[in-house]
Amino acid sequence: MLVEHLTELRYRVIVTASAIAIGGVIGFFLYNPVLEVLQEPYCEVSERCTFIVTDPLESFSIRLKVSAYIGLLLASPVVLWQLWRFVTPGLYEREKRYAVPFIVSSILLFLMGSALALWTFPKALEFLVGIGGDTIEPFYSPNKYLSLVIFMMLAFGLGFEFPILLVFLQIAKVLTWQRLASWRRYAIVLIFVFDAVITPSGDPVSLLALAVPMTIFYEASILIGRFVLKRS
Repeated sequence: MLVEHLTELRYRVIVTASAIAIGGVIGFFLYNPVLEVLQEPYCEVSERCTFIVTDPLESFSIRLKVSAYIGLLLASPVVLWQLWRFVTPGLYEREKRYAVPFIVSSILLFLMGSALALWTFPKALEFLVGIGGDTIEPFYSPNKYLSLVIFMMLAFGLGFEFPILLVFLQIAKVLTWQRLASWRRYAIVLIFVFDAVITPSGDPVSLLALAVPMTIFYEASILIGRFVLKRS
């Protein structure tokens, strides 16, 4: 039994890695338009709208890094499907029918979180630039700037997966909506503390932009457990 489980795990990992690799190749060719989108917040706070490169290899490494993230995003449906297929043998038939909603909602919420991060990033960047004083003009290297933007998008994307986790735990009978409701006050405090820790920029704009939706998602998870899962 253990050998079969490990064999299946290896198969899922190989499929996932192959999907990410193929997505990374596609991302390599999508690099320029994606870079323009990621660069827009910097252009809004800097008149130059150009990066400075001091390492001959930095341009190539940046392209590989961005391509890898694009590949992971493109491969996310395959990754989530393989994850679900690996988990489903331990679930009941009633629970397995949530596969498609689980995957679709996970992707949509992650994209919404990433889009929100990119949309609020100019304000966050203005705060970070302004707090340093009027004599400081932003002139960034692509490595540090893009790393911050991508980590922000990842943090927001993962934060938006919060309701998926709560709903899944209710489906698996680990939590109930009554218990989530009783934890409401403590959960809100923990959400703000958690967001303050995972937000790479550490600015109040990004903190509120992530904490408020997560609080709403917490309430939505309670309503889903109370009115949707209870009837299924």
